Amino acid sequence: MSAVVYLIPTTLGDTPIENVIPQHVKDVVQNTRFFIVEELRTARRFISKLKLGIQIDTLTFYELNEHTNPTEVRKMLQPALDGNDIGIISEAGVPGVADPGADAVAEAHRLGIKVVPLVGPSSILMSLMASGLNGQNFAFVGYLPVKPAERVKAIKTLEQRSNRERQTQIFIETPYRNNHMLAALLETCHPDTRLCIAADITTETEFIVTKKIGDWRKQVPDLHKRPTVFLVLS
Repeated sequence: MSAVVYLIPTTLGDTPIENVIPQHVKDVVQNTRFFIVEELRTARRFISKLKLGIQIDTLTFYELNEHTNPTEVRKMLQPALDGNDIGIISEAGVPGVADPGADAVAEAHRLGIKVVPLVGPSSILMSLMASGLNGQNFAFVGYLPVKPAERVKAIKTLEQRSNRERQTQIFIETPYRNNHMLAALLETCHPDTRLCIAADITTETEFIVTKKIGDWRKQVPDLHKRPTVFLVLS
């Protein structure tokens, strides 16, 4: 049987495993010995939380993140070429979306290795589901520029595109800069533009609310260090 690269979802924050991780995912992890992970400590903790009785020290981990030399990615997939399944684990949520695991997936396709995505929590799709915005035409644009002037320009461009194409614009920010992003949105966008703020998805402090910009200006939430997805539809 040919080896498979599995895209293994993890929890978003401290969500109980049983709430979001299907049994099939646990079964795959149980039978996999090689893993490509974004952060070693997080991946080891996640596997331990699955309570599968696995001796973590018997597993082989390869770290793939912003510090990884691109030439190393193929070497990480060598076990699959030798007939062993490999699991890719992101820092949170599903691998390959706003995640360096996409590089390993792309290389797997180039090498002709089968790639199988497993069901699990995606903050991007879950926020869209709960937003009430257009779920038939949407774009995830990742991170916006950090510099204030460039960020404002990007927000205006997204708002115009949203209005022109009736397309929901989805983006994220580093959690400690969330309040700066929100302030820029409230200052830049038209009062009637709808903004969904989806924070701490699947956790006890989950907050998913859609309002017009004009209404958000009356009561601004504190999003500091809370994983948040922003969705705009003009």
